[in-house]
Amino acid sequence: MTCKECGQVVKLARTMQYLNNTELSSHEGTRCQFNGGRCAIKLGIDVHQDFYVVVEQVGGSNPKPPQRFAKAAFLHWAAKLKRQAREVYAVYEACGFGFALQRQLSALSIHCHVVCPQKLDEQNRRVKTDGLDAKALCLKLDRFVQANRDALALVRVPSEKEEQLRAVHRQREQLVKVRKQLEAQGRSLLVNHGIEPVKNWWKPRTFAALQVPEWMKELLQNSQPILLALQEKIAALTLQLQNAATTNQPRGLGALTSVIIDREIGDWRRFNNRRQIASYTGLCPGEYSSGNTRLQSCVTKHGNPRLRELRWWN
Repeated sequence: MTCKECGQVVKLARTMQYLNNTELSSHEGTRCQFNGGRCAIKLGIDVHQDFYVVVEQVGGSNPKPPQRFAKAAFLHWAAKLKRQAREVYAVYEACGFGFALQRQLSALSIHCHVVCPQKLDEQNRRVKTDGLDAKALCLKLDRFVQANRDALALVRVPSEKEEQLRAVHRQREQLVKVRKQLEAQGRSLLVNHGIEPVKNWWKPRTFAALQVPEWMKELLQNSQPILLALQEKIAALTLQLQNAATTNQPRGLGALTSVIIDREIGDWRRFNNRRQIASYTGLCPGEYSSGNTRLQSCVTKHGNPRLRELRWWN
């Protein structure tokens, strides 16, 4: 073997060793590394009230160790990443903190996705930390960016106007729930002392005619003004929602129900057919099939529970 051939063999061996030591998780990383371009950056975010835990992946390389940021510091860091990279993608799970983070990142021209909460321990190690959750989200996002659309279960982000509209009937729903709880507590007090429960005992005429001991009436009187105030607010919100309904309502559909359905759906154009609407409401049958066995069960209840409640009321 000549010296030239030996040099080529050594060069090839060094190249193979370099490739083996560089663990790439996607073709994107290979293209960025060997073409000299700026790679896309993926961010998996585990959201908390006071801080964010973030895992960063540059191109197709391995995810970096998790980092913990205060809210303002994270936005400053994300803006810096956007200036350095060609594209920046981010993902976090839908939670009680709403969609403010998604809108803030979108304002920085970052592609931010919100996904359904899910079990991220795919290997069933029974170990859960903020860093592991952020890493799992980052890896799912990497597959999603590589055109695997089933990697993420996306949540539609409503506009701020849509959130403001649906907040009205959701507040009414909460007030009705509190009213029912207080009313049930009063009936429970009557039943516990051998007195026949009275429906709507808190209403003025019914409460005045209530035949109970004086001490019990004093206890009930602590809740009655609250119930009357709740009923007044509920009636005002109900009237506000009914006035917002269109004039031409479908047959068998009340004004209040129609407004709530429209505001919960948001944009009807996002559905392509009736099956997608049924899936969104969770009113389609579940199925468990394997081999020659096919079993269809009750409705999946996967989707918006408020729409299912409206369906049964009608």
